[in-house]
Amino acid sequence: MKWRYFKQTCFFIIVRMSAFVIALSIGAFLVYIAVKGIGAISWEFLTEKPYDSMTKGGIMPAILGTFYLTAGAILLALPLGVVSAIYLTEYAKQGPMVRTIRIGINCLAGVPSIVFGLFGLGLFVVFLKLGSCILSGALTLGFLILPTIIGASEEALKAVPQTFREASLGLGVSKWQTTQRIVLPNALPGIMTGSILGIGRAAGETAAIMFTAAAFFTAKLPSSVFDEVMALPYHVYVLATAGTHIEETRPLQFGTVLVLVALVLGVDLIAIIMRSYVRKKKRW
Repeated sequence: MKWRYFKQTCFFIIVRMSAFVIALSIGAFLVYIAVKGIGAISWEFLTEKPYDSMTKGGIMPAILGTFYLTAGAILLALPLGVVSAIYLTEYAKQGPMVRTIRIGINCLAGVPSIVFGLFGLGLFVVFLKLGSCILSGALTLGFLILPTIIGASEEALKAVPQTFREASLGLGVSKWQTTQRIVLPNALPGIMTGSILGIGRAAGETAAIMFTAAAFFTAKLPSSVFDEVMALPYHVYVLATAGTHIEETRPLQFGTVLVLVALVLGVDLIAIIMRSYVRKKKRW
C-alpha cells in the first residue's frame, strides 16, 4: 500500500509540474509578445492601411482578410465535419471501411499545412480557375481544419451515453429524431470544442494561404470573394523575411503578432462562453 501511494504521489507531482511548465511557457510567450508589441498598438495601427514600403500605417486590410478567410473556412468545415461525424458514428455500419476512413482522417489531421496549400493551389487556383482569392483560401483552410472538426465531433458524439439512444428509440422515436433532439444537444459542447480548435488553426495558418489567397500588399479592401487579401500571419511573414526594411518594421511585426493572438484568443473566449452557456442550459 505504501509503495502504491508513493507511486501515485510521484505521478501527480509529475503531472502538476508538467502543467505548471506548460502554463509558465505560454504565459512567458504572451508576456513577451505583449511587451514587444504593445508600443505599436494604436487606433491608426488598427484602422489604417500600410504605406511607405509597409514601414508605416496600419494592418486593417490584414485584419479583415484574416476574418474573411477564417469565417469562410468555418462555414465550410463545421457543417461538413459535423455531418460526417454523425454519419460515421450513428449511421455507418462499423467495419473495415469505416475504420479505414477514420485512419485516413487521423492521417490528414497530421499532414503539414504546406501540403494543403499546394493542394489548394492545384485544385482551386489552377484546375477550377478560381485564381488566388478569398474563396480559394477559405476552401483550402476549410479542408485543412476538417479532420480536426470531424475527430472532435466524433468523440463528442461517442461520449453521449448509449442508454440515451436506447431510451429514445424504445419510446418509438425515429433514428433521425433521436440524433437531432437527444444526441446532438448533448454532444454540442464537445463539437464546439472542435470548432474552437479549428478557428485557432485557420486564423494562424500561413503556408495554406500563401499560394491560394494571400497578397504581399494590396491598396484596396476586398469587394468580393474573388479578390486577393492580406492576412495577419502572412503579413508577419512578409515583414520578417521579405521586406526591404526588416529592422524598421520590427515593432510592427510584434504589434501584428499581438493583434493576431488577441483576435484568436478573443474568438476562442467567445466560443468557450457559448459552450459553457450550452452546458448550463443542458443541466437545467
